[in-house]
Amino acid sequence: MEFAELLEIVGEEPVFETGLLMAGNTNSRDIRRQLSRWRQTGKIYQLRRGLYSLAPPFKKVNPHPFVVANRMLPASYVSLQSALAYYGMIPEYVPVTTSVTTKRPTYWETPIGIFNFRHIQVDFFDGDRLENIGEGQQTFIASPEKALLDLIYLESGGDTLDYLTELRLGNLNQLDCQLLKNLAGRIEKPKLLRAVAAIQKLAGIEEEFKSL
Repeated sequence: MEFAELLEIVGEEPVFETGLLMAGNTNSRDIRRQLSRWRQTGKIYQLRRGLYSLAPPFKKVNPHPFVVANRMLPASYVSLQSALAYYGMIPEYVPVTTSVTTKRPTYWETPIGIFNFRHIQVDFFDGDRLENIGEGQQTFIASPEKALLDLIYLESGGDTLDYLTELRLGNLNQLDCQLLKNLAGRIEKPKLLRAVAAIQKLAGIEEEFKSL
């Protein structure tokens, strides 16, 4: 396979898997050898085994980190600080894209970003949605309510008012309190119900501050 043929096959895909190149009458050993050569010459980036992206100047779109995260580990969705920053609910820049998964936790450092996957139990693995994030790319990301609850679920002391205050949460008016309660009630974690009460208190404080 020539590199021009790879560009034609990949097109505007932000990332691609080895399997995409195996259709038809192809030599899998030759393709893997070529991928290794293109990686060594800097034409492509290897993100994990079997997953690649084109390197500049060959890429036609910039792979959004959230899209890459979805592809790095299927059956995951972007959540925690990454999702909260996306929704404008925390002020900090988040250099690591963090997702949740029911699989074992894992961590990858790649040429196009750092990706962290944290484990949650199966019964709490919901509350995500498919979001358009530009350049024709879509990602599975937690709703604002679920992103916040995922963080509380995973962090020690995450249900305390002190912890939530330290996050410097903003735009709390976008939260659906009923959805927050419903999601928190999915599993038997009193911690989550305590957190909902603390979040509602913070939301009340925010509204009071805005009215001054």
